[in-house]
Amino acid sequence: MERNKVTIPDLYQMKKDGQKISMITAYDYPTAVLAEQAGVDCVLVGDSLGNVVMGLDSTVPVTMEEMLHHIRAVRRGVKNALLIGDLPFLSYQVSREQAILNAGRFLKEGGCDMVKLEGGSEMAPTVQAITQAGIPVCAHIGLTPQSVSKLGGYKVQGKDLTGAQRLVDSAKALQAAGADMIVFECIPSALAKAITSAVSMVTIGIGAGPDCDGQVLVFHDVVGFTTRKTPKMAKQYVDLFAQVRQAMTGYHEDVRSGAFPAGEHGFAMDAKVVKRLKI
Repeated sequence: MERNKVTIPDLYQMKKDGQKISMITAYDYPTAVLAEQAGVDCVLVGDSLGNVVMGLDSTVPVTMEEMLHHIRAVRRGVKNALLIGDLPFLSYQVSREQAILNAGRFLKEGGCDMVKLEGGSEMAPTVQAITQAGIPVCAHIGLTPQSVSKLGGYKVQGKDLTGAQRLVDSAKALQAAGADMIVFECIPSALAKAITSAVSMVTIGIGAGPDCDGQVLVFHDVVGFTTRKTPKMAKQYVDLFAQVRQAMTGYHEDVRSGAFPAGEHGFAMDAKVVKRLKI
């Protein structure tokens, strides 16, 4: 049965009803189609594509043009899920005008339903500017990969009182600025639960425990299509990397041995035509 397009009011209703929200990343058309057919509520084209698709050490080098390239591909496969695009590093921090322009490009050129940006209370004025321009925003606090150097590495955030209070204050400031959704990455479960209860916007966790309104994971971690060890916060449902490697090895060996292509993989030609060829 065909489902209806997921909207931001739908997500608020799901929060109100206690119905958990599913979100997964996608970076190309086939993955988007798989997410759509699986019934996932939200699809995020994350700047994590820098790590899992482009082979970079961090998300920092990812550009606006690279993000738009992947967003457009995913948009072709996503029909009903809410599509969110990750604003890359330095595409929204320079000025509010720059932030509005680039956020608008994600909607206008990429077909996104919402944009996501990283940062706490310091980003509230930027979020307000973007939302006042009519562009929905998903905030992102806790472990923010674009600022990983400042954070001292990929570490759990908000474990002490000062850090936890900063995240609480940030969530409230971002909500007041107009954010409709917020991602908590790598924060204590109890803290995520407390903030989720204290805010009206939709909360999405990744390494933030079971009490957020929804969860997000990187596609490549879910299906095991990666050489890296599955992060603690992720769950691998299949070892796709091993299966694909086995298939590619089989192809390579068949070509070398002459087992591929076989007769059924070719196309016939009239023998009379062959005889008339001038070779």
